[in-house]
Amino acid sequence: MDTKIYYDIASTILAIDANAKVKINNEDIDDIEWTSSEISKSDIQAKMAELKTADDALAYARSRAAEYPALAEQLDLLYKDMLADKGDKTGDWFAAVKKVKDDNPKP
Repeated sequence: MDTKIYYDIASTILAIDANAKVKINNEDIDDIEWTSSEISKSDIQAKMAELKTADDALAYARSRAAEYPALAEQLDLLYKDMLADKGDKTGDWFAAVKKVKDDNPKP
């Protein structure tokens, strides 16, 4: 699951106008060559801040994804829990998933 939101200058411009044609020199917002209609620097900066906020809000999801046990391991835990009649909050699968969620809470 890729929850990363990109907010470099080029990605930001394309988030504003998917058809924008530009050349960005040295990743410098003051050195953009426009070959399509120009977007103001303030609009680019505002959109960049918006995208960064959205990306920061999803940081917990990226952390969780990295820490969850592999799907095959989760299914094995779940199977063993079901065999032991622990298909509830007392099972090892539930404990493993809960730990990841507790360690990486939603904001």
